[in-house]
Amino acid sequence: MPRHLPLRPMLLALSLIYSGLSFAADTDAPAPADSTDTQMQTITVSGTATKDAYTAPSTKSAGKLDLSLRETPQSVSVVTRALMDDFKLDNINAVLSTTTGVTVERVETSRTYYTSRGFDIVNFQYDGVGQPTTTGNIGGDLDTALYERIDVVRGANGLMASTGNPSATVNFIRKRPTATTQASASVTVGSWNHYRAEGDVSTKLNESGSVAGRVVLVHDQANSYIDRYSPKKDVAYAVVDAHLSNDTLLTVGHTYETSHNKSPMWGALPLYYTDGTPTNYDVSTSTSASWGYWNIDTNSTFAELNHKLGNGWAIQGTINHIDSKADSALLYVYGTPVKDVGGGLYAYPSQYASKQRQTLADISVDGKFNLGGRQHDLSFGYSWSRSRVSDLSLYGQGIGTEMLGQSAFDGTYPMPTFDAATDGSSYEDYRNTLFLAARFNLADDWKLLTGLNSTRARSSGESYGTTKYKSASKTTPYVGVVYDINRDLSAYASHTEIFNPQSETDANGVPLDPVEGKTTEAGLKAALFNNKLNVSGAVFKTKQDNTAEQAGYVGAKAYYRGVNAESQGFEFDSSGELTKGWQASAGFTRLTSLKGDQGQAVRTYVPRSTLRVNTTYQLPGVPQLKVGGTLAWQSEIWIDQGGGIKTTQESYATLGLMAHYEFNRNLSLNLNLNNVTDKKYLTSLYWTQSLYAAPRNGSATLSWKY
Repeated sequence: MPRHLPLRPMLLALSLIYSGLSFAADTDAPAPADSTDTQMQTITVSGTATKDAYTAPSTKSAGKLDLSLRETPQSVSVVTRALMDDFKLDNINAVLSTTTGVTVERVETSRTYYTSRGFDIVNFQYDGVGQPTTTGNIGGDLDTALYERIDVVRGANGLMASTGNPSATVNFIRKRPTATTQASASVTVGSWNHYRAEGDVSTKLNESGSVAGRVVLVHDQANSYIDRYSPKKDVAYAVVDAHLSNDTLLTVGHTYETSHNKSPMWGALPLYYTDGTPTNYDVSTSTSASWGYWNIDTNSTFAELNHKLGNGWAIQGTINHIDSKADSALLYVYGTPVKDVGGGLYAYPSQYASKQRQTLADISVDGKFNLGGRQHDLSFGYSWSRSRVSDLSLYGQGIGTEMLGQSAFDGTYPMPTFDAATDGSSYEDYRNTLFLAARFNLADDWKLLTGLNSTRARSSGESYGTTKYKSASKTTPYVGVVYDINRDLSAYASHTEIFNPQSETDANGVPLDPVEGKTTEAGLKAALFNNKLNVSGAVFKTKQDNTAEQAGYVGAKAYYRGVNAESQGFEFDSSGELTKGWQASAGFTRLTSLKGDQGQAVRTYVPRSTLRVNTTYQLPGVPQLKVGGTLAWQSEIWIDQGGGIKTTQESYATLGLMAHYEFNRNLSLNLNLNNVTDKKYLTSLYWTQSLYAAPRNGSATLSWKY
């Protein structure tokens, strides 16, 4: 298949489909307007799994076509509501830390990066509608109480997310109103004065039940194992389903989420002394100032309209609007400390404010058609997004002041006036995408999934004196094949591409060509025990070409060159019920190679091997009691600090335990213990600074449900 495919074949294909094919009514097709299983680029629930399930019955990761995990020719992991509840995974960092092949790079207390298959994850979606990221990281503390499940498609996802990195796509699937009245509430008390209250109510809003609503409320606050740090968040989510007719469903929802953090770290701890030996601080050590704060407030509104067209066809339109504001006053500490003496570290105070507005629109049509005596699946559509970002930095007086003794760590640095200098950003990002996907039923045991995604991406504006202008268009192919070996086992192979425009310029001032990424993988998938357990194994090869790397200066202005990187490896993933009462989610990933242009090891902060295990068991003799545990292990990581200094985090494993007891059908108690062995380790080597992970900690949650 050619690398650059023009848009004309896509339009011609649509024309042929409408003019020459016979569209078949599918009387057995699931209702296409259910808001929980439409519009998913990653994976979506179709039907309802048992409340304790650790797997999902279906996926729409391949072009919004409703397929089982086994039928999907790409690696997919699912974090269900049951898993999140069992292990109290109340934020996205906790969720992704349990997920096969994902590494959580917690570089600060309030900012996090994620990687998969060696590359940064920058594709995030809500109910299958992409939300382009402007920074490549997640700020604040995203709560998971709003979501029924969180899904991860690993590798490039070029059919539905043609821009980004060939790493993974994370899809947040929102909770929706239920057919019957349901209510739940919980109170959590944990280490370091952690208190959390959560409520979730769903009910019909009129007598006939044609209109139903759901509300989720969360308040979460704590001190921390980190000195002076105190996070607090509030979440409110409301959603309404209105059946306008038997064929039309309108869904409208709004989320308000705040993350207010007192004395957060901006940057982290220095990792070596002036003599080259590694630092070794208490896990509570912080470089924050007592006056520091970092507040993020986000309002997000969405509307979906699902309509059955007849003959098994449906159309869905979605629009999202996100308005996010951040305000902070922070102290960054830089330099190299002098061992046993103190000093060598310097202050960099700054006040920062930002606004980000995003509007996202998506329309898709899907259904079935007859060709060659067989029935096939088709999905096509259009999406559009606009992101506007503005920020302002006010630099504090005293930048470069040496912090003597322990003043870099005791929070006593005085709050300056923020009038030394001013800088900032103002830029816009636009993306337009057309997509077409088809699944051809070639034979009873052969399925071919193929499609195109044609995207134009452009940006304009400036960020801290550097242009953000970029513009690129590309049509990316997707092809996957699945062969059913028997009723339980399938073999698959797939290839997909992705690209990302960039604004960095070369020595002549010419913008670099877009980053290009691609993933090829092949593997086996099995659906066992009446589809209650999904198991998969895959080998993959992922490439990312032309990523900007600073190459020098022309005067005071940096210029860049494009560099290439490639990862290869294999992974195993399983999720579901092993036997009655025994649920498990487990995965192992091994990067056999992650290298650059000259064959050298790159991105050495990414662990080459990771293992994730999460399991619970309901005791037969005491059916009210469920016990479980988590195990997370990763191999050694390191970074070159320059000057012959190398910082290493040795391989480590962490263990978590849980117990859940149901007093009756309405009341239950959950006990969770994390980092049972009290392992001390650095959270990331993504930067040249880092912080320590939380020591042993626990929580107790009392839950009520109706």
